[in-house]
Amino acid sequence: MRTFMLSLAMLGIASMPASAQSIGGTYTVAGTNFDGSKYDGEATITLTSDTTCTIHWETGGSTSDGICMRNDNAFSAGYAMGKEVGLVVYKIEKDGSLHGLWTIAGQNGNGTEVLTPK
Repeated sequence: MRTFMLSLAMLGIASMPASAQSIGGTYTVAGTNFDGSKYDGEATITLTSDTTCTIHWETGGSTSDGICMRNDNAFSAGYAMGKEVGLVVYKIEKDGSLHGLWTIAGQNGNGTEVLTPK
């Protein structure tokens, strides 16, 4: 009975949504723009609470900053780059990398981006 109760407790912990804490840190960035051209750089995710964070990108000679949040294996960020506002939605892979699609408000299309933990 004791083993059964411990197993149930562990199952409950494993099924809880993952917090932002498990993704804070520095990442290498590899992405594509709307036109298919490639870019690279670095992103830093800084925790601000148990579920939220800030993100800073330095890519292709430009910088952008945003707020972010994780829910299970989904990670999203709203960001500003100059006067442009955008959104990126990532899927968190088992290896810790984040694979996503991004867009900019009022523009057609999307780009892709992969963040790989350093």
